[in-house]
Amino acid sequence: MGQLDKTYIELKLEEALSGDADAYYDLGLSYSIGRGVAQDYIEAHKWFNLAVKNGNDFAEADRAEVAEDMSYQEIAEAQRKAREWIELAA
Repeated sequence: MGQLDKTYIELKLEEALSGDADAYYDLGLSYSIGRGVAQDYIEAHKWFNLAVKNGNDFAEADRAEVAEDMSYQEIAEAQRKAREWIELAA
């Protein structure tokens, strides 16, 4: 991970703390393809969940695509992590 990627991810996390649905979506994309972070479908699903909940129209399809490669336990963990984020950001 380069400095530019780290800065991008840090910026998106700051935006996510303010409830920015596009930042949630961008983080989901980053984790789903491993851009700037290690590829992690659980994290990707979590961020896509948050994006859907906050009105991002593209996140639902991407969440479904990531879920195809996940177990039910992994999806449940992603959902739990999304709930934890909501509590953290509140």
